[in-house]
Amino acid sequence: MLSDIQIAQANTMSPISEVAKKIGIGEDALELYGSYKAKLTMPELRSLQKKVASGKKGKLVLVTAITPTPAGEGKSTVSIGLADGLRKIGKNSVIALREPSLGPCFGVKGGACGGGYAQIVPMEEINLHFTGDIHAISVANNLIAALIDNHIQQGNALGIDPRTISWKRCVDLNDRALRNITIGLGGASNGVPREDHFCISVASELMAIICLATSISDLKKRIDNITIAQTYAKKSVRFAELKCTGAIAAVLKDAIRPNLVQTLEKTPAFVHGGPFANIAHGCNSINATTCALATGDYVITEAGFAADLGAEKFLDIKCRIGGLQPDAIVIVATIRALKMHGGVEKSALGTPNIAAVEKGFENLRVHIENIAKFGVPSVVAINHFVTDTAEETAALKSLCEKYGATAVVTEGWGKGGEGASDLAEEVARLCESGAAKFHHLYEDSLPLKEKIETIAREIYRAASVDFAPAALKKLAQFTADGYGNLPVCVAKTQNSISHDPKLIGAPSGYAFPVRDVQLYSGAGFVVVLAGDIMTMPGLPKLPAALNIDVDDDGVISGLF
Repeated sequence: MLSDIQIAQANTMSPISEVAKKIGIGEDALELYGSYKAKLTMPELRSLQKKVASGKKGKLVLVTAITPTPAGEGKSTVSIGLADGLRKIGKNSVIALREPSLGPCFGVKGGACGGGYAQIVPMEEINLHFTGDIHAISVANNLIAALIDNHIQQGNALGIDPRTISWKRCVDLNDRALRNITIGLGGASNGVPREDHFCISVASELMAIICLATSISDLKKRIDNITIAQTYAKKSVRFAELKCTGAIAAVLKDAIRPNLVQTLEKTPAFVHGGPFANIAHGCNSINATTCALATGDYVITEAGFAADLGAEKFLDIKCRIGGLQPDAIVIVATIRALKMHGGVEKSALGTPNIAAVEKGFENLRVHIENIAKFGVPSVVAINHFVTDTAEETAALKSLCEKYGATAVVTEGWGKGGEGASDLAEEVARLCESGAAKFHHLYEDSLPLKEKIETIAREIYRAASVDFAPAALKKLAQFTADGYGNLPVCVAKTQNSISHDPKLIGAPSGYAFPVRDVQLYSGAGFVVVLAGDIMTMPGLPKLPAALNIDVDDDGVISGLF
């Protein structure tokens, strides 16, 4: 059996200019990065934005999933297979996905380009440096940090209290040793000694800003509004006061423009932005989604991890800021993963076990019910594995039907678009039914504390929220400073609906702990840190980097 990377390398790609023509984009509207990758030019981006603003746009479909397990769910694979499947049934589909982070590529998860015969390509390049967007974001982020420290070193005219600096440095790797560091050592010429921190680049506020900004002007406005510290007089300091916003925007001028690639079956795919969903807002850029809506009749996008994280943030943050209206939602599940939620060990997942499927279904049930709270119709995609039995599949379909959801088996991994054509038919039916009556989970006017409580109660099924005193104090200050109307972005484990990764299945009735909150005033939301979540991941004992190699011809192996 061929590996994912071998399947991708055996594929013959079309020149990206030919792929672009399928959706009405000429070669003069592309900035080519070789033969198979391109960025849209700024004039083309503006043209597509105007088209959507005038009301000419496709149907928007979000792909989400059940709570992740080591058995795998295959959300990206289903997203890509679905887009190919829609083209198989004669629909003009376009994909809008996130860029992979190097952290997971070298850590646990591996690549993020789908799998089997449902992949985006060139797979190795997308998974590694791609068009340099994440590198640019990292450099711009660290330039802000350097400018803050230099301001203090050069006299500190703003009176910044170094102990209150909230801006973190970043790197797009999992490196736990950089979570908490001391800088400025070695004498007066080397800066002011202070505690500092690193986050992974995809959790940085600049990554969020790139994904939410729609123009250079909007980008500058958001960078200006970043809260970087407090003065000794307890006054908040915005980055605008350093008067260096133009330099940061200059570093990011290309990173704001969406990238265009293709699937194995030549479906156009906008791949842009890469925030994690467990510690950031988990969605590709508004610009990429807008370009897809302007050029496709059906747009397939996804949000990271499960519906309690990615989908909630997509619906309450991205859709709110971008004015988006989803028409249908796909919830990906596998029988193997449901068995794990039902208490089966990974080594026994190949053994038929209807009782475990029924028990594990409780996790899927919560996600089905949660999605319904947003007024958008959903379909369950059963991502097929060869070990699935007909009896297990029938039992799962019956359970889904009992709770008002249709379940469709999809085989995109093994058969590409053909294997997802049944799912494509159901998604098209939902979109055309006009059943979507989308609304957010909470209103802007709801106090920050109550927004957090609403998400914890309605989505995480907690009985109460346990706020650390310092978190409550910060929320009160954010509100006093005029940020009380912002949405909230919860950072918590992806491995449970709750804050505790050990609580699999459908935990409920517990106290949800909020240990800290952070203001992302440039991005336009408040980050809520729950449980033991870290904004800088660490590497596992056996990182994926152990399997990756490259030969003398530059051919990469073992990436995924």
